[in-house]
Amino acid sequence: MSAPEKPPITTPDGKDGARGPVVWKIAGAGASFQAGSSAVDSATIVASLVNHLTGSIYAVGAASAVLRLGWLVPQLIIGYLAQRSQRRMPYYVVGAFGRAGCLAFIAVLLAFSGGVSAGWMAGGFLALWTLYAFVSGIVAVPYNDIVGRSIPSGARSRMLAWRFFGGGVLALGIAAAIHHLLATASYLTAHALIFAMASGVMIVSSISFVSAGEPPAPPAKDEDDGNFGQFLRDGLATLRSDARFRLFLYTQWLGGATLMALPFFVVAASGLGLGVADVGILLGAQTAGALTSNALWGRIGDRFGKLALLQSVGALRLVPPLGALVIFAVVGGLSRIEILVAFAVLFVIIGALVNGMTIGYLGYLMEISPDEKRPAYSAYFNALASPAALLPLLGAAIGDVLSLKAVFITALLAAILQLVFYVRLSHWERR
Repeated sequence: MSAPEKPPITTPDGKDGARGPVVWKIAGAGASFQAGSSAVDSATIVASLVNHLTGSIYAVGAASAVLRLGWLVPQLIIGYLAQRSQRRMPYYVVGAFGRAGCLAFIAVLLAFSGGVSAGWMAGGFLALWTLYAFVSGIVAVPYNDIVGRSIPSGARSRMLAWRFFGGGVLALGIAAAIHHLLATASYLTAHALIFAMASGVMIVSSISFVSAGEPPAPPAKDEDDGNFGQFLRDGLATLRSDARFRLFLYTQWLGGATLMALPFFVVAASGLGLGVADVGILLGAQTAGALTSNALWGRIGDRFGKLALLQSVGALRLVPPLGALVIFAVVGGLSRIEILVAFAVLFVIIGALVNGMTIGYLGYLMEISPDEKRPAYSAYFNALASPAALLPLLGAAIGDVLSLKAVFITALLAAILQLVFYVRLSHWERR
């Protein structure tokens, strides 16, 4: 893959010049964060840990739901504050270093678990995991705004692709270390070391992003001087008046319905005979899928547009739930190794899907957000999308009352409907 173009962009001191160092610091920060977050991936490591601690499908769904909900909910308040601030980096600092601290506390909890009952251990983990999720949500608004002002539209998808490529390379090393820990150390000790490793990598990520600096923000407008109530009313007005914003929101809700199945792939694999050490293999497969797809996603996003990227990812969303249903249908004739290979293939596709989804979502949201209103737009969109974060709990209920097959069927139907809304969004853009 050739090196991405590095266009001249306004530097933090207001001068024009080569922004290569800043682009690479931002990409490096994202790569480090991706490696750290892969170590505590909610669809593999955390799903397996919560299933081990509680044995409850609802707890597995809750751990996934709270991660997405915590990421989205704080953005309304942070967006209001950031829109009225000339510097957005301080908000990033609080969220980025705060989430690394939460992971460090989880590592300490797991390391000193001797003598603690399973109930207290599960409760303590879920409480700290919830705190981690909500502190992480502080980061999104300032990150989107700073990146949007630092890197022009025509280079964002490639920057994000390089970010995920670098993150994938790092995450492969993380996955190998996790597989070794799960195979050689006691269960909770291994997970304590995993969370400590994730915390350390996220600190590196935070330092890298802060060192890139922040370009000057556009001057605040008089309309930004209103109170929080006015800020909320402006958000509802945006929802009513901006058809592209509204259609994109609908696709995100449906995307959340497809993602509700993610934490249950590991549960399904466990139910079909795969063990704890196999989780490291599945994480490695997911990382490999993410790594190998970056060049494709970056090229599609910058050459054909962010919507074309979203549509491509939308089509790929059909494959994991359909694949899981096929595995259930033929499992009786498969050996354990064949089941592991089949799930590994699914996790390769899931890795590519999640990367493409993130690159497309970030790029398109930056695209439709006016420069002077980007913090507000990010806050409005993510707050309105937040109800979809609770869908893994619905998935848990469907899995408990009906079956895991029903969860994957629901996800498949939602993916089909999402493609319909992407077609409507494409028609709107052509008009």
